[in-house]
Amino acid sequence: MKLLLTIMSLALLAGCSMRDIATMDGATEQVYNLNDEDRDGVIEAREKCTGTVGGANIDNYGCGTVKPIKERSELKILFPNDSSYIDPQYYAQIQTIADFMKQYPNTKVTIEGHCSKTGTYEHNLELSQNRANAVTDVLNQQFGIETSRLTAIGYSYDRPVDTSGTDEAQMRNRRVIAEVTGEDTMADMKWNIYTVDETAQ
Repeated sequence: MKLLLTIMSLALLAGCSMRDIATMDGATEQVYNLNDEDRDGVIEAREKCTGTVGGANIDNYGCGTVKPIKERSELKILFPNDSSYIDPQYYAQIQTIADFMKQYPNTKVTIEGHCSKTGTYEHNLELSQNRANAVTDVLNQQFGIETSRLTAIGYSYDRPVDTSGTDEAQMRNRRVIAEVTGEDTMADMKWNIYTVDETAQ
């Protein structure tokens, strides 16, 4: 038995000694470009879309994804009581919309006017319409957006966002909303490309 074990051990050692031993002669040549030239997180060896917009969501090949344009935002415009006058200090917010629309020329905007449930429905309907009209007038007259791309709608107090009836609720319900839509597409950003400050009006 011991003789058999000895013979088997010698056979195994002989087999191991006959195996080839790999050696490294010189440096390994790098075949693929592992750099990330446009810094989108995809190496050049896999990159199919160079120069993607910084901050855009991308696929595994570095190509930015796109989405149809439909952006809603409240405008922080504080109208005087029972008035549709827009103080020029609020024009910068409206210019943000105009700049966005100029960047995407196939877009249109709908300006919605909303009121709190104070006073008659008919009066608030007229007031909310006038306030929406005032915003579209600024877009057209101050920033050159064609009237064919502008729509103004007054909703009176039909669409409240807060029905609690408190003073704070009344303030929240008095608001102007801009909704930009269009056939254009834009880069699907990791953050929202279109930003306007949240309104308290």
